[in-house]
Amino acid sequence: MSGLKLSLLQQPLIWMDGPANLRHFDLLLDDLHGRDLIVLPEMFTTGFAMQAAQSSMPQAEVVTWMQQKAQRCNAMIAGSAAIASERGPVNRFLLVQPDGKVHFYDKRHLFRMAGEHHHYQPGEQRLVLEWRGWRILPLVCYDLRFPVWSRNRDDYDLALYVANWPAPRSHHWQALLTARAIENQSYVAGCNRIGTDGNGHHYRGDSRIINPQGESLASAEPHQAARLDAELSLTALQEYRSRFPAWQDADAFHLM
Repeated sequence: MSGLKLSLLQQPLIWMDGPANLRHFDLLLDDLHGRDLIVLPEMFTTGFAMQAAQSSMPQAEVVTWMQQKAQRCNAMIAGSAAIASERGPVNRFLLVQPDGKVHFYDKRHLFRMAGEHHHYQPGEQRLVLEWRGWRILPLVCYDLRFPVWSRNRDDYDLALYVANWPAPRSHHWQALLTARAIENQSYVAGCNRIGTDGNGHHYRGDSRIINPQGESLASAEPHQAARLDAELSLTALQEYRSRFPAWQDADAFHLM
């Protein structure tokens, strides 16, 4: 399959109320069919809350809900949640297939300006997973600012970011998503939330899907709940990389 039907759900989140957030997404997902990958924002069960580390929904409960939705939609369901893991609390990006298989990536770069590094454990390794013929790199919010971690080693086709990225730095969000697409010659999708959280931080959304040349395929209106759809072409991606093979001149490096 060369095409990937991608949907991003730019939505408000109910502060620290997992069941209410799941009910909200139930309404959006139950009639959503014909997609390959459906993406929810960062910490979609709580909002970006430090206290969620102590009172988050159990991973098994979140995963069971995602498995049910993935099976119903016949699509991979993706989004991050605050999880009490065996390593301690983590901001875990969960990606769940219709057959129930679960992939996860723990957020590597923790947002110190909010004290996230005092409440959560950083991820220890990068993940690239394969889904319906596509190689996907899942990343979370603040990871976007660190291009070495996002660097394409000729190992992914789509970089997928979920976020609670505040409105005052929306320009950074939009510029960096575009930069990651251009420099890595890959598709990039960023799903951000809207609304106001329990700490009084405001979110515009500005979710978008960007092609490898930095052109927007779909973008959401700021401050508006939206479903953002695009169909990505693996054939077009491969043709562009072949026609303009800048990736072959990239500097070699090794991450510890």
